Amino acid sequence: MRITRTIAEARAALRELRSEGQIVGLVPTMGALHAGHASLVRAACAQSDLVVVSIFVNPTQFAPNEDFAKYPRTWEDDCALLKRERVNLLFAPSTQEMYPDGASTFIEVVGLSGRLDGASRPGHFHGVATVVAKLFQIIQPAKAFFGQKDAAQIAVLRRMVRDLDFNLELVVCPTVREPDGLALSSRNRYLSPDERRQALVLSRALRRTEEQAAQGITGSEQLVRAAFAVFAEEPEVRVDYCKVVNPDTLEDVADSAGGALVAVAAFVGTTRLIDNIVLHPAGHH
Repeated sequence: MRITRTIAEARAALRELRSEGQIVGLVPTMGALHAGHASLVRAACAQSDLVVVSIFVNPTQFAPNEDFAKYPRTWEDDCALLKRERVNLLFAPSTQEMYPDGASTFIEVVGLSGRLDGASRPGHFHGVATVVAKLFQIIQPAKAFFGQKDAAQIAVLRRMVRDLDFNLELVVCPTVREPDGLALSSRNRYLSPDERRQALVLSRALRRTEEQAAQGITGSEQLVRAAFAVFAEEPEVRVDYCKVVNPDTLEDVADSAGGALVAVAAFVGTTRLIDNIVLHPAGHH
C-alpha cells in the first residue's frame, strides 16, 4: 500500500498505478477505522480495480463546540486494517495541504444542507460537501463508497454530484452493526460501558418503527410516537431529532407508505450518535 501525504504525490502515484480503463474506487474516511469502514473497502475492492482510501479529519465540518480536537485518531491501527484489506493507495493529507492559507471557496448544497444533521450542526454539510468535492477532484474516482448510516450526508452528496456533473457513481453500502444492534461508529469509543448499553435505544427505537410499518401503520406521527415510547425507556438519552423523511430531499413526509427514511440522532452522555433505517414502499421486499 502506498501512502501519500500531498495532493501532488497522490496524483503522481495514481498516474503510475492507473492503467487504461481501470476503475478507481474511493473510500473517504476520517480514520478511526472500524468494521463498517472495512465493509466499504471490501465493496470498493469488489467493484474497482484500484482502491484509494483517504484519511482526513476535516476541520470545516466541525462546529467550534464539537469534538474536532478529541476526535479519535488511530493511525497505526488504520494502516494495518487497510493493508489487510489490500488497499492500493492511502491519501492522508494535512489540514494545510487541503486548506492552504486563504482558502475561501466552499460548496453549499442549499436546502438539503439545513436538514437533519445540518439543522443540528450548522455549517456541517458545507464542510462535508467541500472536502468530498476536493477528494473527487484529486482522486478522480469512477465510484465512491459511503455507508447508509450517514443518510443525510448521502443525500447532500448525491445532489452535489448531480448538480456539479461529477462523473462518478456514489455507491451506498448497508450500515454495519454490532450483534446487539448498535450501529458502528468511530464515536462509539467515547461511550462508557453504561452509555454503551443506553446507546442501544437508538436501534431499538428504529426497529419499533419498522415493526409498526410492517403491521401497516404508516403515518409518520404514529411512527415517531412509537420511537419516542422506546426512547422513554432510557431517560438519560437526549433525542436530537427523530424524523420520517424522503431519503432524497430529507423533507418530512406525512406517511411512509411510499417508502421513507426514519432517521434519529441522540446524545448519549456527551456523545452524539446517529442511526437510520429505510422503510420500503408497501409490497416491496
